[in-house]
Amino acid sequence: MIEHAVQRSGSVPHGARAIRATPSYHLPMSKPRPTIGITMGDPLGIGPEVVVRTLADPRYARTARIVIYGQNQVLAWNAERLRMEPDWYRVAHDSDRASQPIVTDTVVLDFPEFEFALGALPGPSRSGGLVSKACVEEAIADALRPVGDPRRLDAIVTGPISKESWAMAGFRWPGHTELLAHRTKAKRCVMGFVSPRLRVTLATAHLPLMDVRNVLTIGRVFDPIDLGHELCRDLGIAEPRIAVCGLNPHAGEHGLFGDEEERVIRPAIDVARRGGIDVHGPFPGDTIFIDAAAGKWDLVVAMYHDQGLIPVKLLGWDKAVNVTIGLPIVRTSPDHGTAFNIAGQSKASEGSMKAALDLAIDMARTGAGRLADAG
Repeated sequence: MIEHAVQRSGSVPHGARAIRATPSYHLPMSKPRPTIGITMGDPLGIGPEVVVRTLADPRYARTARIVIYGQNQVLAWNAERLRMEPDWYRVAHDSDRASQPIVTDTVVLDFPEFEFALGALPGPSRSGGLVSKACVEEAIADALRPVGDPRRLDAIVTGPISKESWAMAGFRWPGHTELLAHRTKAKRCVMGFVSPRLRVTLATAHLPLMDVRNVLTIGRVFDPIDLGHELCRDLGIAEPRIAVCGLNPHAGEHGLFGDEEERVIRPAIDVARRGGIDVHGPFPGDTIFIDAAAGKWDLVVAMYHDQGLIPVKLLGWDKAVNVTIGLPIVRTSPDHGTAFNIAGQSKASEGSMKAALDLAIDMARTGAGRLADAG
């Protein structure tokens, strides 16, 4: 309940109402509920709002134990503004209590040391970069803790951050994916997306478009085929059918529009096929997603960010999930950004956050996502 959350933190938003207590739910399962960490994201974006909306769904108390990494004051303010009634227990992230067993459905690990003005205008900020980066770093560290540690997470769901805010705070990471790969010492790591109609992996991610052809190698194309194949199997697809996009218009038209298809992409496909993967291509990027959306392909490997993300967001905006494949931990994320243009207007949908949390819970239960070649 909001009242519980703000009283425990010692900071009550203006106009806070007394709200009746609600019972906790516990799922009778043979296995313990997984512990899932959710990072709040940029405090001036829609992250806190979609987190609060998600926490208001009582089914998550039955399926998982949730640990929120963020600012209690910001979360409680959003809950009050939305007139929603999530129930959480607030603990300072760096306190002794945070390292002890806490038996409750939802915990907010609070970062009160970062000053933040409630109701500030949405947009990139140094303060937003500092707090959102700190939350991600701590969640990663907790996910890497050994089994049995009270703070260990079974999976991470990351709320949307602003790369501009991170840069303003002095951090030069292109995004979550690169930071996660570095912190977990993953040998191979690719960005993947799961939605009701499409599954996509990327050969390159956060790069200027003009740099793509210079970094595209046989290995960079093989990894999203190979790791994407493992992702599909983790999701219950026994024999995944994989299609690979070309880089150039019409997949190069046999060398007329570029040689990357013959020089880089096709050799990567051949290597994967020799390894027993059912993969085909390269296909023109402007048509292959039509067949994939119709069910002909289980996964499409795109060569660059927008080639893969435009169809994913077009066909599954509110249900698509970002999955980092190749890590020794499970990490998912909603497939949207900070949406500063609608932050604070009570317009944000929690659909993608719920989809990301659902997938994280499923993968944590099955142990999916912990690939053998992750360091």
